[in-house]
This record gives sequence, C-alpha cells and structure tokens, in this order.
Amino acid sequence: MDKGPVIITEKIPIGISLCCMGSPVRYNGKGIDVLKDLGREKGDFIWCPVCPECMAGLGVPRDPVHLSNGDGDAVWSGDASVRNRGGRDVTVAMKTGCSVCLESLQRCRAVAFVYMDGSPSCGVYRTTLKNQRRGNPPGVFGSLLLREGYFLIPSSDLQSPLRWWDWRRRLLAFHWFSTVTLESMKDVYEAWYRLKFLCQELDDPWARQMGKRLAATKLSESPEFPEEFRRQVSDVLRKPSTTKRITNSLWKHYSHYRKQRGKTVAEVNSPEFRRNMTTIAKELTKMERTAFEDDYLFGASPVIYRDARRLPKPQET
Repeated sequence: MDKGPVIITEKIPIGISLCCMGSPVRYNGKGIDVLKDLGREKGDFIWCPVCPECMAGLGVPRDPVHLSNGDGDAVWSGDASVRNRGGRDVTVAMKTGCSVCLESLQRCRAVAFVYMDGSPSCGVYRTTLKNQRRGNPPGVFGSLLLREGYFLIPSSDLQSPLRWWDWRRRLLAFHWFSTVTLESMKDVYEAWYRLKFLCQELDDPWARQMGKRLAATKLSESPEFPEEFRRQVSDVLRKPSTTKRITNSLWKHYSHYRKQRGKTVAEVNSPEFRRNMTTIAKELTKMERTAFEDDYLFGASPVIYRDARRLPKPQET
C-alpha cells in the first residue's frame, strides 16, 4: 500500500449562496465577497452560485421574508409558511426557488455548499441576524441541503485563514472518501489508514471505538459494515476542529516527520511559540507542501489537491 499523501487533481464543485460571491442580491441590494480572502486558492475549486430568493422571483430589492409557525422542515411538510414583511405568503414561490437551486447544484455535481447563515432561505443554524435570536433554523433551502447530505460550510469561516484551512482539508478528505471503493475489509483498512489521525483529532472517543471495531469485524459476518463505516466517517469529517486541537496535531505530526525523515521545516515553530490564527494556518500550509514534496502522509491533512499541470512528470525508463 502506498503510504504517501492522497493527491486529487480534479477541482471539486462547491455550491455557494450568490450573495457570498459579492453579488448584490440580498433583500437590501447588498452582498459580500467572501471568496476574495482565499486569494489564488479560489481557483482550486469550481463555484456554483445560487440564490433561492431570486429564483423565487422575489426580486432585488425586496421585502425581507421570515419563517412563520415553524422551520424550513415544516415549510416542506406544509406545517409552516414563508411571509414577507407585509405579511404576504410567498411559500410556494420560495419552495420553487429552492427546488430550482437544488437542481442547479445537482447538475454542477456539487458536494459542498457555502451558506449564508442568518438567511431564512440558505440559513442552516440561524434564520435571522436580529440580535442574538436564531429564528427558526434550518431555512427552507438549508433544510434541503441537510436532507441531501451536502458538506456545509458557513460563509463567515472563509474569512478566517485557520478556519478555512480546517474546512478545506476536511472537505478534500470528505470528497475523496465518498469516491473510495469499500468492497472488502482491505479497502476499509486502507481508507482508515489515511483518515484515522484526522478522525482522532475531530472525535477521539469515536475514533478509538471505531479502531477496536475494525479489528474485530469480519465482512462475512457484517456485510453492511462498509457502508455504515462510510456514513460514520463522513459524519465525523463534517465536524469543525478547534485551534488547540489543530495546533497539537500540527506539532504531533511534525515531530513524527522529523523523526522519520530526519529533516526540519523552518517555518514550523516550537510548541511554546505564541501563534495567532494566521501564523498557524501558514505553518500548516507549509507542512502540507513539504509533505507533498517529500511523499509523506501528513495525518492532519491526508488529502491534498494539486493541479495536474503542476505535478512532476513521471520519469521515462
């Protein structure tokens, strides 16, 4: 088994709330470009922008809407409605707009979605930005996104270098893992070898339990196990890490790299060094690049994207 990093060369399609790309399509005719903070890395993905409220025909500018008598799930079941500031029922239009946007994401083959939290349509954990109220989450479109199993990324986290690094590495792992064949326990073991350190960082009690279960499982006795394994790992990869856990993981894997390769990386500082989030993100990115160049599996970020045109050409024999 190849024990180097997993390299993917296809660009992952990501859906995104159109207002998060700077388009002035919010109810007040404003938008915010969260992708500008990604710099050149923006080009590593294919972006599929959608706006349920625009596709609902509500126009720009428009009266703001809110969920009435329930959340987005209840809207789809017919137990709640969507109304504008004047009290007009726009439920049917909103559901139509959300369905059209979902179809666009499916045609784009998006596996993730960057959402604007606080929106009654795209919001997942908030449907209002008024004071500290959460509204009635999820929103109407957010309900569809959760139901369809998209890898969901809050737009505000793209403005933090460390939080985006965390989302990006988990998204790459999530996407790769969704395509891996799990027809035998050998397939399962090899996938776990790649992802176990990341899973331990995200949910150590679960990862330890899964490790024990893997050692005791026989496919002949549990034919449903591989797909259960896929579902559970995918759910863990959706969980954000913390600054402390990320920093500890960086030093743990860097220490192992020094021991295995007998090399140091000048940009990676000692554990006592006082870091801010930007510095940590730079260290992690450098460690990723070093691991790729040295064919070393950096357990904190086991799946790496590289443009196929930039990969070294195989040597002719």
